[in-house]
Amino acid sequence: MTSHIPPQHRLGKLFNVRRDEAVPVLLAVFFFFCVLTALMVLRPARDALGMQRGIEAVRWLFVGTALVTLAVNPVFGWLVSRFRRLQFIAATYLFFAASLAGFYLLLAFAPAAIGVTSGQVFYVWFSVFNLFATMLFWALMADRFTLEQGKRFFALIAVGGTLGAIFGPWLASVLARPLGTPALLLVSAGFLVAALVAAWAVARGQPAPPAGGQPEAAGHGGLAPETRAVIGGSAWQGLKAVFRSSYLLGIAGYVIAMTIVATLLYFTRLQMVAALGDDTDLRTTVFARIDLITQLATLVLQAVIAGRVMKRFGVHVTLMLLPLTVVLGFIGLAIVGTLAALIVFEAAFRAIQRALTRPARETLYTVVSREDKYKSKAFIDTFGYRGGDVLGAQLEGVLGRLGMGLAGLASVAIPLALAWAALGFWLGRAQQRFAAERPFPHSSE
Repeated sequence: MTSHIPPQHRLGKLFNVRRDEAVPVLLAVFFFFCVLTALMVLRPARDALGMQRGIEAVRWLFVGTALVTLAVNPVFGWLVSRFRRLQFIAATYLFFAASLAGFYLLLAFAPAAIGVTSGQVFYVWFSVFNLFATMLFWALMADRFTLEQGKRFFALIAVGGTLGAIFGPWLASVLARPLGTPALLLVSAGFLVAALVAAWAVARGQPAPPAGGQPEAAGHGGLAPETRAVIGGSAWQGLKAVFRSSYLLGIAGYVIAMTIVATLLYFTRLQMVAALGDDTDLRTTVFARIDLITQLATLVLQAVIAGRVMKRFGVHVTLMLLPLTVVLGFIGLAIVGTLAALIVFEAAFRAIQRALTRPARETLYTVVSREDKYKSKAFIDTFGYRGGDVLGAQLEGVLGRLGMGLAGLASVAIPLALAWAALGFWLGRAQQRFAAERPFPHSSE
């Protein structure tokens, strides 16, 4: 006799989400959808604008972005130290939304002022915006959900970002002609405001109890006092904590290694696309198509296996998958050496990065203090990324000047990826120890 299971129960079992967790998870999915839509509406134009003075100029834009990111970090640290969680999240998102409105006014009312320099300013600004918008999202997720919950549905939450990354370029292609390109900045700002509303809803919701049924550290009747209070501390506390903790330093090393490899891939793509011609519209189209292929590959991976891998094999194994993919990818790229092979490799790299590696890496923060979730994470996820960008860009430039080609690139990337895989394994094991030794409360505001 066939049992009749309600559809909502079947979906809960499929996605490994309990009934009392469904609402906060759906809100988190919508939150990430809005963030990535806001970003991806503008990203193809960012890449095309950055190439206006050639690939060598992009390397220096990476340096400029790293310096701006380093300068912004203590400002964000000051916000975290002085204001409650929802207040500094709102201040950050509203600042970027206001900046988008400012760029719109410049494009709409002073188009003659737009040139190569302003395009490069936008490139740097967008890169900083990209990092802080996604960093804040995942910091709130690590603060809102437990390690056990993160293993089960951070990959599902990441689907919202993938859908936004697919929807953003499509929306840009639909609206660019009737509304004009400047209007896309306001569209992006609108999605940022929607993301802020979703952030408020996620943060205000009471966390679901862990699987064992024991209450969180906040207790039954409300929120722990420390979760209501301002985090406090120094604006530079996040940077200091990274260098005092081997665990946080390991996360920073993992991010830097990943970013160096991603930057090597990025510049290899720029070189191959530049060989197609100088037409900015053609380059934008190619970049948009690559992004679309990548997002579709990510969505398929997330829908099929991502939600189960971390739960079944553990964070340590999941963190090793991307560097091992890099080893195989660079071997294949050195042998084939075509744009089509690069697109396949980059699609696989970014799909695994977004569907598996990013959710697994974000669970690493569920076992650290609330101050480290925001301050240390902000430093690692912003300056760590941009520092890796600079290292990767300069490394690719040196290899190019030496005329080493794809084989030379592989000879550098493969040993780095093997060390990166070992670091991922160590981080996953360290997380298990910290989770058993010193659990931190996960609570709402």
